[in-house]
Order: sequence, then structure tokens, then C-alpha cells
Amino acid sequence: MLGHWARRVVLAGLISGLCAPVWANAMFDGEVANSVTAQMQFRSLDGMQLAQTDLTLEALSDEFVGGAIAEPIEAPVVMPITPPTKIALLLPSRSEGLSQVSDAVRAGFMAAWQHERANIVVNLIETGDTPEDVLAGYQNAVAGNDIVVGPLTRSGVTAIVQNRAVVKPTIALAQPDATEATSSNLLAMGLSVEDEARQIAASVGGGRTAMKAFAISTNVSWQRRAAAAFASAWRGMGLQVETIELAMTSGFINPNGLLDLRNRIQTARPVVLFVALDAAQTVQLRVGVGGEVSTYGISQLNPHSLADWMVATPLLDLEGVRLLDMPWQLQADHAAVMTYPRLPQNPDQRRSPDIERLYALGIDAYRVAHNIAIRQTDFDLDGVTGKLSIRFGSNATRFKRVMQPAVYRQGVVQPLENQ
Repeated sequence: MLGHWARRVVLAGLISGLCAPVWANAMFDGEVANSVTAQMQFRSLDGMQLAQTDLTLEALSDEFVGGAIAEPIEAPVVMPITPPTKIALLLPSRSEGLSQVSDAVRAGFMAAWQHERANIVVNLIETGDTPEDVLAGYQNAVAGNDIVVGPLTRSGVTAIVQNRAVVKPTIALAQPDATEATSSNLLAMGLSVEDEARQIAASVGGGRTAMKAFAISTNVSWQRRAAAAFASAWRGMGLQVETIELAMTSGFINPNGLLDLRNRIQTARPVVLFVALDAAQTVQLRVGVGGEVSTYGISQLNPHSLADWMVATPLLDLEGVRLLDMPWQLQADHAAVMTYPRLPQNPDQRRSPDIERLYALGIDAYRVAHNIAIRQTDFDLDGVTGKLSIRFGSNATRFKRVMQPAVYRQGVVQPLENQ
């Protein structure tokens, strides 16, 4: 027969055993649904109920008064199992003419997903190039997913808007035609030469009362659009602007057109030249008209990727020309740029700066989709394509990208402090 003291020791040991911690394994499942579908799911702790015990302790003797023998048993917090958010990435088929473009966006999107998978499933849906094919693919994506990223082309985005098909949160990777009324479920975050031109106009002409500009392009579609956007924004600030379209002959700006432009500059005395041209064309323009007038352009003035500038021939004729581009192309020490891997490249080929920009677009598209998936509706991102400001939902959808200013110094593009 155990004495009074011995019984208390045995009971204390029993209670200590009952109060030992109970651990449940967190379950992690990774699954690749097919060659183009990646899935990540998390399972929470299994629900557990700890049994109540009827065991009670005898009253303590006087010499043990004031000390508790065991802590109360507490049931662990049970996390509910949350279904994953399904995001469809809607891109043109690899068999179509946009295969390289699709591959770059896909690679950037998946690189960002690998970095921050969360409770997100990514489903790839490929479409044809025609607006009808894109619309069918989009409707398929909406049926089985919570968020759609795409389409990638302007015609594709216009098709889904025209057909009022946008019934779930959609992050378009191009701008719809300006004449189309968009949906509150649509956030368009494509790379836009028009937006770049407007940013330059605002940064150069903002607050000025008298400043004349020339907006110069050729007959190439994107150049015309950029020049028109700059001119519209410039006039909107009450400033004077002339649009000038230069003719091309065998891939070069017509010399007579350059001579005429030089004479017009000497007569009209513009303070700013906005050049909706690429780097090679701007070199020709600078050689033909000189560099006395302050010259500004968009990202197409940067003809190299960040890595290729290390071995590129300096473009000394562009000295002092200012431009905009994304941090991915300009800032190796940018926090977001350092986070993600570079797009794999054939070492025998020069990287395409446009493909690099599309890869960066894929990264930022996932980051925006991720925030929308966790129910953020008004947020900012210091993205690899620029500083992003997003408002989504409640009939107040807004997207703004501010790109990084840069300048040619000693023939090489160098980032400037944001102005």
C-alpha cells in the first residue's frame, strides 16, 4: 500500500505524461498536373481533440502549498484547410507566331511563382492568334479558374472586352483599344509605349508655361502611337508641339528628311525633341541634325539587355539623350531585380531587350495576381518593370506604372534618380 507522499509522486508523473506536447505533421503536397501546369497545395494540421480527464489531485500537504503540479491541458489551434486559388495563364500557342514572346512571359511568371508559391495553382491555357480563338480560350479559363492572367495581345484583350466576357478578376497583359469601355474586373498592365511617352511629357513639361517640342517618328505603328501620345499630353499642359514623320529609305532615315528637320529646328527653336525612334534611328538623327536640343525617348532607345552593356560598343552619338526603361534593364542592385533569376540564354546569342522586358512583365504579372488572390485591393509594388500602383475592384480599377529614367553617359545607358 503506497503512502500518502508516494501516491502524490505517482499522480504527478501521470499528469506530466498527459500534458506532454502532441505534434502533428504539416502536410505539403507538390504536384505537376501536366507539362505546363504547376500546382502547390498546403494542408493544415489534422484536427485533434484531447480527451478530458476525470483525474483529480488530492489536497496538497502543508509543505507543498503554493506550487501547481501541472499546467492545464490546452487544445492546439486547428487551421482550416483553405482551397487553393486557381490562376489561369492565358498565352498564345507555341505553334503560333508569338512563341518566343509567350515563352518569355511564361518563364517570368513561373519564376515568380517558384519564389512565392503560397496556396496557388497555376494552369496554362494556350490559344490561337485570332480574336475568336483568344475569346474561346478565355471563356475556358474563366470556367475553371478564380483569376485569369492574359490575353497577351491588344486584339485579344479587345475581343474579351467587346464580348463582355470579363466576369472574373482578369489581369490583361496588353491594352485594349482605347474606344472600348472596360470592365471593373479587368486590370490592364501591359507594356505601353503610349504610357512611356506620357510619362516623359509630364516629367519634362510639367509646371512649364512656355516650352515648344517636336515629336518625331517614322510611319511604324508603335512610333506613330508614341509620338501622338506625347503630343496629346504636351498640348494638354498648354504647351506647343509639332509632330514630324520622317520617311525611311532602305532601312535608313531619308537624308532629305533630316536636312529639312535640321532647317525646321533652326527656325522654330524647339526646346525639346521627343524621338519615338529606336536607338539606330536616333543615332542617324543625331548625326543629321546635331545634339544641341535636349532629346528624350522611350525604352526602345535602349538596345541592349543589362548584361550585354558590359561588352557592347558605346553609342557615343547618343551622349546626353534621356529615356525611360524598366529596373530589370537598368538596375542590377534593385531589390526586386536581385530576387529573380535571369532568363536562360544561349551564350552564343545576344539577349533581346524586348524579350527581357516581357520576361520581367511575367514576373510582375504574377506578383500582382498573388496580391489579388489574397484579397488586396489597393496596393503598391516596387516591381521589376517599374513602380506599380494598383487599385482593383469596387468599380475603381486603376493601374499605373512609373518607369525608371536614364541617360546616355559615355555612350552607355545609366539610370538616373527618379524625378
